[in-house]
Amino acid sequence: MIILRQGSHGDDVSRLQHLLNLTVKPSPHLVEDGRFGERTHQAVITFQSQHGLKADGIVGPQTWTALGQKMSPSPFLPAAAPAASGGPAWMAIAKQELGIHENSLPGQNNKRIIEYHSTTSLHATDDETPWCSSFVNWVMKQAGHPGTNSAGAKSWLDWGSAIQNPREGSVTVIQKKHGTSDKATGSTSGFHVAFYVSGTATSVRLLGGNQADSVKYSNFLLSAWNVKAYRWP
Repeated sequence: MIILRQGSHGDDVSRLQHLLNLTVKPSPHLVEDGRFGERTHQAVITFQSQHGLKADGIVGPQTWTALGQKMSPSPFLPAAAPAASGGPAWMAIAKQELGIHENSLPGQNNKRIIEYHSTTSLHATDDETPWCSSFVNWVMKQAGHPGTNSAGAKSWLDWGSAIQNPREGSVTVIQKKHGTSDKATGSTSGFHVAFYVSGTATSVRLLGGNQADSVKYSNFLLSAWNVKAYRWP
């Protein structure tokens, strides 16, 4: 667990400052410079007070959890880190998010998902708004690639370059064959976007957000879905 306090510095502090700007009311408008100074310290105390936490200005497990972060030995993967599998860096980043799930409590939202939304022009403030495209935008931003800035899965049809033979990490756009909504992905348009993992003659396996309300691997049957595009930066 990465514990941050006044005097800390680095990428984790920048992420903390970004989350505080999104969640503290009113926003502290912190400069996201990676330096845990007095203003960041006071913003942490305000956030902790607003969420019933011990207001000590130290960002430990409870504060990270309240900020919507998944607890792991290293909750944040540097944007430039290579994928352990030899695949694209953005897949390593996406895999670090596995397990992020919508908050099922009434009126409560997972702030990590709201952070995904912050990378699109929609800027949704809840985890009920379909977020598959927000997740892909967020991952690509972390990896240093521009996204579409759109919360619509269909926006990825023209992003990057088209490829015919998908490989791990290909941004994959699929469309439901019948109907324009899908409960499993939260789609209201019939479109879904995620990262390609593998495929067979009858299905594609994708890693994406808003798959059963979470970041997870899912198999999509080609009898029910059309693959509309495989895209690469």
